[in-house]
Amino acid sequence: MSDTSINLDELRQRIDQLDSDILNLISERASCAQQVAHVKLAEDKDAVFYRPEREAQVLRRIMALNKGPLDSEEMARLFREIMSACLALEQPVKVAYLGPEGTFTQQAALKHFGESAVSLPMAAIDEVFREVEAGAVHYGVVPVENSTEGVVNHTLDTFMDSSIKICGEVVLRIHHHLLVSETTRRDKVSRIYSHPQSFAQCRKWLDAHFPHAERVPVSSNAEAAKLVKTEWHSAAIAGDMAAKLYGLEHIAEKIEDSPDNSTRFLIIGNQDVPMAGEDKTSIVVAMRNQPGTLHALLEPFHRHQIDLTRLETRPSRTGVWNYVFFIDFKGHRDEPKVAAVLEEVQLRAADLRVLGSYPIGVL
Repeated sequence: MSDTSINLDELRQRIDQLDSDILNLISERASCAQQVAHVKLAEDKDAVFYRPEREAQVLRRIMALNKGPLDSEEMARLFREIMSACLALEQPVKVAYLGPEGTFTQQAALKHFGESAVSLPMAAIDEVFREVEAGAVHYGVVPVENSTEGVVNHTLDTFMDSSIKICGEVVLRIHHHLLVSETTRRDKVSRIYSHPQSFAQCRKWLDAHFPHAERVPVSSNAEAAKLVKTEWHSAAIAGDMAAKLYGLEHIAEKIEDSPDNSTRFLIIGNQDVPMAGEDKTSIVVAMRNQPGTLHALLEPFHRHQIDLTRLETRPSRTGVWNYVFFIDFKGHRDEPKVAAVLEEVQLRAADLRVLGSYPIGVL
């Protein structure tokens, strides 16, 4: 037997031993999670099991400790699944998302909560809000902005009439693929289905490769994928999850015009989130319609050196030509510096509401 085969056998034995060790440690962690559940329920029958700030701290710690050879984000994703499975032993997390099944929003929900979460599709953004408000689910996931197409106005507008809080965020790299079914005649594709935003994000590619194909907008990319199953001359623009769900094949991959195409999703819930160490706060502010309004709103942030990450304006529902401002900035509402700024803005504004302070997305 050669030295190479001896070394290979030794390595395989070592891997088998490590797998056993990993299995035992995961089982021990799961047992600890069950004990945590018993302790929490003994103290409070309505105890909260999923803690966004705790999960963010754990994942950041794992990434900081990681020495390779696995990438830190890959290691964090492995630990998220372990945490998701352990949390399911305590209490399965129910998550509503903008459906149908197979959308990027479902992909974002599973990326944030892990595969052990129970994800439930909703037909509209306001339905996601209603499910969370009613307590039918623990959390909701809704899109809020795309890096190329901008803000999702429906999500921002829904916050105006809701008491829901933002508990987290997740950013998803969006890759669009051109998909067909097994019965599609690829040389005869004359119709392409997709969501209007996906068409916008793939416009240049489509102009170059399918300039004469009819572009049919539908309610979601998952719906586009479903339609393709019944037609021999059509294709769909959708992601990997929809392709897998409906058994479609790739004609072309990553056809989005911008290689950095990403969508940010918000995690919404009913509770305030304590500080995690690296946080973001979102507020909505109604200002009086007078000269210098915007300067008065932003000046305290500049003076206290608080980093604004997004500023959006939406028409107010209280009067013509009145506007409200949605602002995201780094920091937590419980930090003294942030609390001081919010107090100043409150004095200058007609109305101010903190939508939530939450951990900056780790993955």
